[in-house]
Amino acid sequence: MPYVNVQITAGATREQKAEIVRDITDSLVRVLGKKPANTHVVIQEIPLDNWGIGGMLTEDYHRQAHIREV
Repeated sequence: MPYVNVQITAGATREQKAEIVRDITDSLVRVLGKKPANTHVVIQEIPLDNWGIGGMLTEDYHRQAHIREV
């Protein structure tokens, strides 16, 4: 029984999450021959203020790097 835990920063739409689950499941079926009904994918959305990159909180990192999309 495959179990995949995906952690992303908060903000994905329901449709985006459904696509992630579908793509991961399809990959496990194609590559490992796993049964879709036995494949579990859990998406955990982490608030930006609980996620860090390069020694700083994500929002600060993106602000410093002038990145608009998170």
